Amino acid sequence: METVSGYVEHIIFQNNENGYTVMNLMTEGSEVVCVGMGKGLTQGENIQVQGEYVEHPVYGTQLKMASFQVVVPKDSLGMERYLGSGAIKGVGPSLAARIVRQFGDDTFRIIEEEPERLAEVKGVSQRKARDIAVQMEEKRDLRDALVFLQQYGISNTLAVKIYETYGGGLYGVMKENPYRLAEDIHGIGFKLADELAAKIGIHTDSDYRIRSGIFYTLMQTVGEGHCYFPMEALLERAERLLGVAREYIRPQMDNLMMDKKLVIKGDQVFATSYYYAELNCARMLQELNISMMPGQEESSGDSREEGGRFADNADFGSGGDFGLGAEAMGKLGALAESLHMELDRLQFRAVAESIRNGLFLLSGGPGTGKTTTINMVIRYFEAEGLDILLAAPTGRAAKRMTEATGFEARTIHRMLELNSALSDEDTKKVRFERNEENPLEADVVIIDEMSMVDIQLFQALLKAVAPGTRLVLVGDVDQLPSVGPGQVLRDLIRSRCFPMVELKRIFRQAEESDIIVNAHRINNGEQIALDNKSRDFFLLERNDINVIYKHMIQLIQEKLPRYVKATAFDIQVLTPMRKGPLGCETLNGILQRYLNPADGRKREHMSGDRIYREGDKVMQIKNNYQLEWEIVSRYGIPVERGAGVFNGDMGQILEIQEAASCLVVEYDEQKRVTYPFSLLEELELSYAVTIHKSQGSEYPAVLMPLLGGPRMLFNRNLLYTAITRAKSCVTILGSSATVRGMIDNVSENRRFTALAARICEQYGKDCPQADSAFL
Repeated sequence: METVSGYVEHIIFQNNENGYTVMNLMTEGSEVVCVGMGKGLTQGENIQVQGEYVEHPVYGTQLKMASFQVVVPKDSLGMERYLGSGAIKGVGPSLAARIVRQFGDDTFRIIEEEPERLAEVKGVSQRKARDIAVQMEEKRDLRDALVFLQQYGISNTLAVKIYETYGGGLYGVMKENPYRLAEDIHGIGFKLADELAAKIGIHTDSDYRIRSGIFYTLMQTVGEGHCYFPMEALLERAERLLGVAREYIRPQMDNLMMDKKLVIKGDQVFATSYYYAELNCARMLQELNISMMPGQEESSGDSREEGGRFADNADFGSGGDFGLGAEAMGKLGALAESLHMELDRLQFRAVAESIRNGLFLLSGGPGTGKTTTINMVIRYFEAEGLDILLAAPTGRAAKRMTEATGFEARTIHRMLELNSALSDEDTKKVRFERNEENPLEADVVIIDEMSMVDIQLFQALLKAVAPGTRLVLVGDVDQLPSVGPGQVLRDLIRSRCFPMVELKRIFRQAEESDIIVNAHRINNGEQIALDNKSRDFFLLERNDINVIYKHMIQLIQEKLPRYVKATAFDIQVLTPMRKGPLGCETLNGILQRYLNPADGRKREHMSGDRIYREGDKVMQIKNNYQLEWEIVSRYGIPVERGAGVFNGDMGQILEIQEAASCLVVEYDEQKRVTYPFSLLEELELSYAVTIHKSQGSEYPAVLMPLLGGPRMLFNRNLLYTAITRAKSCVTILGSSATVRGMIDNVSENRRFTALAARICEQYGKDCPQADSAFL
């Protein structure tokens, strides 16, 4: 680690949000280019930098800063340089020279202790003197805070966040309860706070520590997808984390309840926000679940009857009006005929239920006619003159919905008008412009890919749908649950409280696809043919990892693009795992090397152990509500702007700008996002992605390397989700025994959620026990 002292001669670039800085540091007789986190640094400041020299391929030798300390100038030259640098607003080089000429080496003491004397200098009023003193004090306070926090090993970036959160109160927080940092500041978790507490000397059985550890443990379970966690299991985890006896832990749960951070309902322990999210959703769902047909009772329950194709839409048989009445059913039949749409009995029932009810659920696997049914729903409501909104959880899912229906579909975030003026990094405080006070202006709202919607997004959606608006929720309950907490679609169906149709029949055209046929067989627990006689479903038996690598490259570069009439960029590798030789982290390094190799024309940037290169396929791996995007015209003029890039969004690196320390990614809908290099931890290569991250997407061809792995990952549900992502071709490289084992393996990670129970409570019903289909 090198230590260099000097003054900041010029700041080349500085990100105001996170403090990433590129600057020239003048040392004795030489100039050093420094890069790193320099929040609060201004030109003219004297600093001492600790870091390591690195060799940049374009800009040469640079000092990568690990930390820095501001050193107060001790001579009049340094003081004049600092004051005249622009660090103090309203003080330029000439005024700085007059102030230092007046007070000499005593200048900084005068400003701090006798600021009124600055008015002795020509051109400085009493008001300006006070303003200069206040600015100097603020900067001194920040410098002192950085120096204080650095002794505990806290980086400058986090130190600035701590100072901005607590101001001068940070010293009291650090002394009394450093665990508050984990609760109040994004980027500081319990483990870092625990390390700080140990350095400060706080005992392991401290009440603050135990409470913070309990809450951290509970929030870890939320990250696993749970909305609550069983008491005994939570106590066991907290005991392991804290290393203290259980009798010290249980009483602190009651204290957390008193602080309104926990809700305990029987054996279930909730973080308060998730308890009320489920409760609020149950209440709002009941308000939406009303009959839209005059003189009829509310409808509830589901419909799973099998039906045949209607001949000429003429005879619906006994009870064939599905409760719509002859006039409405006649309109529906005539519309189907005019649009040349042939629907079977269950599809007609689904359309009728969406007309009759304020809330309707439609579920079904691939090839069962969900798209045809939704198209009919849209056309009926359009003919009735109703305003319709379509949305899906991700940009790719929304794009697919648009292509399938011919109507514009947006992401749910965009439909709800995510507030682009957000400055708070805590995603719990995300605000949507559309809410209960400003609901969506629509008569019908249709949401696709509901299996991907987590409980928080669902709550935001329901707040924006006013009672009297029809809400149609569409999805495949057998897909993997959402990345975020909850299993909304499964819980809605399990409650048995809402009108619902589940489509089961595979239509004739879909029966020609072995992808669809095999998906249903897998979902039913039936073994599939792996004899490679199919036109769109193949297994290449390979048991050597290096051979799998070789054939994967060959398939993506040469064979599959020609076979499915797509580019190599469109072929997606899906894997159950992140780690290991066939995990996405290893595969991405290999695939990048062959699919987007380095050459003199493509700029690249090294971040940690990862190389980002122009042309790379990348994915956003966490929700970032502050990142701004823009859509530009063919002439490069922005035509639309917004904010928010979300977990699972995939795009391509268009440009890397080393001078500005950023890169530009283009996502679906031509949205362009500029990432400062300091945010690259949110961006991963995506030549290969986990199956969970592929939800809602569809690719011309899917390639899966499957040799074996953890039983909880290699299950039926995961395999089913993966193959339903492919439009034209599925190719598995690996072991047929592994595939057969996945089909037989019905184990899934159970999610602890209580939405179904909260719904049943609203209706005064007993909640059905979760069966294996919903675990």
